Amino acid sequence: MIELEGVPELIDPVMVAAFEGWNDAGDAASTAVAHLDREWKGEVFAALDAEDYYDFQVNRPTVWMDAGVRKITWPTTRLSVVRVGGEKPRDLVLVRGIEPSMRWRSFCNELLGFAHELGVELVVILGALLGDTPHTRPVPISGTTSDADLARRMDLEETKYEGPTGIVGVLQEACTHAGVPAVSLWAAVPHYVSQPPNPKATLALLNRLEDLIDVRIPLGELPEDARAWQVGVDQLAAEDSEVAEYVQSLEEARDTAELPEASGEAIAREFERYLRRRDGGGPAGGHATADGGEAGPFLRDNPGLRDNPGGRTKPPKPPKAGGTDDDESSED
Repeated sequence: MIELEGVPELIDPVMVAAFEGWNDAGDAASTAVAHLDREWKGEVFAALDAEDYYDFQVNRPTVWMDAGVRKITWPTTRLSVVRVGGEKPRDLVLVRGIEPSMRWRSFCNELLGFAHELGVELVVILGALLGDTPHTRPVPISGTTSDADLARRMDLEETKYEGPTGIVGVLQEACTHAGVPAVSLWAAVPHYVSQPPNPKATLALLNRLEDLIDVRIPLGELPEDARAWQVGVDQLAAEDSEVAEYVQSLEEARDTAELPEASGEAIAREFERYLRRRDGGGPAGGHATADGGEAGPFLRDNPGLRDNPGGRTKPPKPPKAGGTDDDESSED
């Protein structure tokens, strides 16, 4: 039995989770949950025992000094709670951690124990994968669920994915078997520039989350960071003709595939988001790819892009374009 002393009765709680590692290309998903925690000043109420789930040779603890005293921070998964105000207040239970090294079923069961005790009505798991998507276009976000009724009610895809999966997929299936409604939101990150951070993908995930759970999320400096990131990647790509040509081929493929998507429904959704913001006043190893495998970035370990989005570091040349246009598919 999980005892949650000091946690008040929650209002229409939604659990939002993200995990660093294979399911977190560009750190987009974990950064989104960290943003929610920071903007709403989340209060940590629980942490899973690191000994049970992590290989410390893979995810090493860190040593730091606190008023002259050495302390150790262990890699783990923490839960915090935030209250979203407004006309219809609700609470979010934020889960942020690292994909576990072992005992995944026990890990998921422990999180579901918290969800049950807190009366969580919906679990939303954020993920990010590497895909054949150009950095110059809106970040593709796909929402999937294993629940056919939930897919119809929330305008989501009923997942048909088969192949390798990560903790996002395992947790979603655990929720389904436990009778807890669960949704996965996936951002497609350009595989040729996957070095974190990727504020554009983080922003896209938060916008989709905002629509899904009907709350207004304060975005802070994320929109400006996303614009600066794109300008920086534009400059890097412009320095190499092969990179520029490859990006152009991705743009053409994306634009052709999405012509039917420029629908009145999509326009209405963006307009509703604008109105909501105006009326409210003042979001390890390789990574999952669209086909379920792993891939490395063409701009891997690029300190110029990592430390300065407007940097001028020249990227390595990518292979000739010729991949499939499957950047909106996802694994769960």
